[in-house]
Amino acid sequence: MADKIATREAYGNALAEFGEKYDFVVLDADLAEATKTGVFKKKFPDRFFDCGIAEGNMVSVAAGIATTGMNVFCSSFAMFAAGRAFEQVRNSIGYPHLNVKIGATHAGISVGEDGATHQCLEDIALMRTIPGMVIINPADAVEARAAVEWALNYKGPVYLRFGRLAVPVIFDREKYVFEMGKNTRLTRGRDVTIYASGLTVGISLDAAKLLKKEGIKARVVNVATIKPIDEAEIISSAKQTGAIVTVEEHNVIGGLGEAVCGVTAANCPVPVIRVGTNDVFGKSGKVPALLKEYGLTAENVAEKAKEALALKKKLARK
Repeated sequence: MADKIATREAYGNALAEFGEKYDFVVLDADLAEATKTGVFKKKFPDRFFDCGIAEGNMVSVAAGIATTGMNVFCSSFAMFAAGRAFEQVRNSIGYPHLNVKIGATHAGISVGEDGATHQCLEDIALMRTIPGMVIINPADAVEARAAVEWALNYKGPVYLRFGRLAVPVIFDREKYVFEMGKNTRLTRGRDVTIYASGLTVGISLDAAKLLKKEGIKARVVNVATIKPIDEAEIISSAKQTGAIVTVEEHNVIGGLGEAVCGVTAANCPVPVIRVGTNDVFGKSGKVPALLKEYGLTAENVAEKAKEALALKKKLARK
């Protein structure tokens, strides 16, 4: 098993690392220890600002600093950064298209015991509705680090989604290059395509191994950039495999699944089965049990892939 590192850990370490190379400031809302921006604070105390438990104010402060030409990161839990501060993100960052990066941690049900109030399953849907907002959901620590540096060189608003749970390292740090709006094919299967983002990428790779034992070759695709979505790759995979499963630690309403469905429906209609939370809130519990309850396991993803494959065959017979 590969080393496991939480993407929030990689985020904090990346801020501290790139603080030597780039000129930027970091804001947090009294959660620096949890979001890991505290690593940057220790190294660059004069460039870190704690805005207290006032996320809307933090976003407004970030917007104000950005108008001076300074690059800004602001961080909190996804529920607060995207949820509580949505109006400020929309009106103060999105509308004027300011150069603010939102580092949102503790996204999804993998927050565990904190329960439904903190398990943000709506943030991607919210951020997708803001014109010009880039949305990045890294699969592992290597991708998280690379995405942070890419964001530092991008002019405009970016929403970066990080998790609390330690996840397997998938990519080679020396070889990996982040490209906005480009999917990464991790396996070569032509029977069915599995689109995944964030922690579900590792789960989907395990599902592909299970399917391989049954003679089914699944193409696993990492979708690091949910907006703008890689339409060309999705159309290509839809044509080549003819069946799709999307897997996300998010509500199936408004997230990765709907983004993929939008592309396929308009360009290459094929069966698509979405795996995620189905219009329900999360609940408090141990992470493994929660992932199982909401279908975010290799076994369930493999079953859904077989269902998508069966639909493809059924349509072919008509």
